[in-house]
Amino acid sequence: MMQTWEQLQTIQPNVVRMLTNSILKDRVAHAYLFEGGRGTGKKEISIQFAKSCFCNNKTGAEPCHVCIECKRIDSGNHPDVLFISPDGLSLKKEQIIELQREFSKKSVEAKGKIYILEHADKMTTQAANSLLKFLEEPSGRTVAILLTEQVQQILPTILSRCQILNFKPLPPDLLLEKLIEQGVPNHLGKLVSSLTNNLNEALGILSDEWFAQARTIVIQLNEFLIKRGGSQALLFLQEKWMPHFKEKEQLNTGLDLLLLWFKDLLYILIGKENNIIYIDQTELLEEQSVGYSQKKIADHLALILEAKKRLNANVNPSLLMEQLILKLQEG
Repeated sequence: MMQTWEQLQTIQPNVVRMLTNSILKDRVAHAYLFEGGRGTGKKEISIQFAKSCFCNNKTGAEPCHVCIECKRIDSGNHPDVLFISPDGLSLKKEQIIELQREFSKKSVEAKGKIYILEHADKMTTQAANSLLKFLEEPSGRTVAILLTEQVQQILPTILSRCQILNFKPLPPDLLLEKLIEQGVPNHLGKLVSSLTNNLNEALGILSDEWFAQARTIVIQLNEFLIKRGGSQALLFLQEKWMPHFKEKEQLNTGLDLLLLWFKDLLYILIGKENNIIYIDQTELLEEQSVGYSQKKIADHLALILEAKKRLNANVNPSLLMEQLILKLQEG
């Protein structure tokens, strides 16, 4: 989806300001490192930046988006804009050598060349050393854009040759706004924007019927917990919860949803109802909050976080959930 600098500025104001200024003043750096979490707009902004550099009809820093240059960049077919992604699990030396070979040729349009290196942290040592040589001896107007989610994995010698731009996570309220624009109901948008700051990932989660069922199961589990019917809750766990949260990642999401429920109970107790995530369940939350103190909820939150940690340490999922339910009921 085509976006303007103005639209991208709502996601990454500092990054956009720095890049557009460099374009307007014709002070484009030789190498950039875009670092930040998944879904923060690194690739979209690198494409927009390339379009701004090559567009023949731009207004200020804004590319026209319709000329042949812009269209070729959007489709990934521009001869002077190259995308390099890991070959398998890593970016290999051969890929960097091929890139150097490609860039030793004169640019087709005589405006220079741009290469965008995705997952730059996945370079092998040999690839990183080859890239380093390339960064030290640029040919013509060559611009490198390295994208990474793991900046600590990049060689310090490479970092020192790049202008580093930090991409901040998408704020939940901005993500919620974007989800509502896409027709997502407010109560589901609010919930999923608490689980991810990635728009595409959020839409993917919401398109899966599994997520809607997971939400219902979490609400039902809390009803069993509040009734203090120990055996009933364990039966529900075996019959409904475990068959639904089969994979480790699914169970982790289930624990996140449970965590958000208890946070909502805490918000009610401290009078911050505006922060509630399960907004369509306010009545039930208010009813349940009567049975809790702030300390008890804090203890429950700690138990769920501990269960998440143990899940990552490969504890048996069924046993882990049984122990968690019993501890939550003891509280």
